[in-house]
Amino acid sequence: MNDASRFQFNKEKLLAIPAAAGVRATYYDTKTAGLQLRVTPAGVKTFSMYRRTKGGGTPERVTLGRFPTMTVEQARKAAATVNAEIEGGANPAEVKRVFKEEPTLAGFFEEYGTRHGAKKLAWAADQQRFRDYLQKPLGNRKLSAITQVDIARIISGAQKAGKAVATVRNIRALASGLFSKAIEWGYLEANPASGVRVAGVKVSRDRFLQPDELPRFFAALAEEPNVAMRDFILLALLTGARRANVLTMHWREIDLSAGNWRLPVTKNGTPQTVTLCPEAVEILTARQESTAGGFVFPGIGATGHMVEPQKGVERIMERAGIPYGRNAANGVTLHDLRRTLGSWQARTGASLAIIGKSLNHKSQQATAIYARLDLDPVRAAVNAATAAMLEAGGVKSGADVVTLPKRGAA
Repeated sequence: MNDASRFQFNKEKLLAIPAAAGVRATYYDTKTAGLQLRVTPAGVKTFSMYRRTKGGGTPERVTLGRFPTMTVEQARKAAATVNAEIEGGANPAEVKRVFKEEPTLAGFFEEYGTRHGAKKLAWAADQQRFRDYLQKPLGNRKLSAITQVDIARIISGAQKAGKAVATVRNIRALASGLFSKAIEWGYLEANPASGVRVAGVKVSRDRFLQPDELPRFFAALAEEPNVAMRDFILLALLTGARRANVLTMHWREIDLSAGNWRLPVTKNGTPQTVTLCPEAVEILTARQESTAGGFVFPGIGATGHMVEPQKGVERIMERAGIPYGRNAANGVTLHDLRRTLGSWQARTGASLAIIGKSLNHKSQQATAIYARLDLDPVRAAVNAATAAMLEAGGVKSGADVVTLPKRGAA
């Protein structure tokens, strides 16, 4: 064996190895027994584990993963797993089969979606977070090859990029939830997201649309060519419902004659009846002609409904001259439309208990009060708040029900 082929693996040395000359070349790690790097004439570099069973016999090779997608540290961890299995009496061929069948994170995310994720109200948001933060750095890795260091690096990167603390926490929560299910379903024994902390304090936002912003906001909505997007944003404002609930709004949940929208499950884990103000009923009545029977905001993707409204919200806010996003000075987010309804309810004299019930806020202190409230005062508060917003926006006068500005076709 050529001594030059035996050395302690590290990233720099492995990157410097040239393509093999004619036949596959093999290099041996002096730190981890049995760990090899095989290099093809095309320059493809693959980690493998090569060893016999505990009692002797024909040695076999277990392919671990490609370098540099799999790092040296991850290869050593995978090699240790294979070694432990063989020391425990497992046949290398069986270890090889099991390791090959272990899914990558991207493959597991598909299984996770089918078995669990698609049932979540925030599934669309989880899919976006996976695409934006986890798929590229970790998607092609075997589950057991992902370490706490990998998760910490992703969290640190999001923080350095200036992402809001709430966003970073959601990334960490998604990763932890994925690996928890991997443990539950027998793929892993430990959660690499455990022990990874998110720095910073979540800031409670108090941003909502101000009286001087509402005329510009409604004018920008009137100019929006995408009617579905316009209707989505208006209903988010007029109902105060969460983004995920409006995206998945279904006609089976809506009783237009009663002015109610019944949500069987919400983020709080409790059902909610959302009161629909006259303007919300008008919007839904118009949409019913083209979407009745299915989702109120249908989409062409696998979910069957609209998935990501962010670009539309950004477009409308830009046209209105209102800063958008958490990182913008005094910026507005889509969730702030929900807060806007609550704020205008407070301005029109609604009690905190009524505001809490209309927005389905939940706390131990308020639960008993909410349970005693019926919908009549909630409806009155919502109607008064929406009327005040529309009047401030210049699209409604007095107590008249307004026909909201429209443009284009649904």
